[in-house]
Amino acid sequence: MNEMQKIEMEIMERVQKLEKLRKEAEPEKVRNYSFATLDGEVTLKDLFGGKDKLFAIHNMGQGCRHCTLWADGVNAFLPHLEDEFAVVLLSKDDPETQRRFANSRGWRFRMASHGGGDYIREQGVIPDSDNYPGIVCYVTNGEDVFKKNSAVWGPGDLFCAQWHILSLAGVGLEEWTPQFQYWKRPEKLIDGNENVR
Repeated sequence: MNEMQKIEMEIMERVQKLEKLRKEAEPEKVRNYSFATLDGEVTLKDLFGGKDKLFAIHNMGQGCRHCTLWADGVNAFLPHLEDEFAVVLLSKDDPETQRRFANSRGWRFRMASHGGGDYIREQGVIPDSDNYPGIVCYVTNGEDVFKKNSAVWGPGDLFCAQWHILSLAGVGLEEWTPQFQYWKRPEKLIDGNENVR
């Protein structure tokens, strides 16, 4: 094995240890927060939609390119998650802004707005931060809601494959930034393709 393969094996072993710790983590009871949606106010318990586990994606809103990249990725395998789990994307944006942006991205998420209130301050993935991206897993026993685990999302993390694919080409975090849209060269430019390499 070369050095890169050895490191990959070490990472895999560490991830397996992390997964074991997450499985063994004791859930902690949380209050039943309220959120705004296009259909009116809902509670954290409502977001379970009859399931016993909920993934709440903490998204910084339509102004963040990185959060958009993560949501684009999760959206691709959302049907696989929703087969067993409830999934909701939460941001501080109002419900109309959320839906408009989601439609522009082709997202299929259920969405709710925490409005920058108590929920995100108390349930944020980083203590005492009010709008950091990440994901939280909640569980319910039918009566109460419990926080099982959470994770921060950021460039280079284990939740976004893009960074790891780029690293295979030797492209690091400081060399690539996600964009909302990528320019595509048309077959013919209005200047007749002059002055274009």
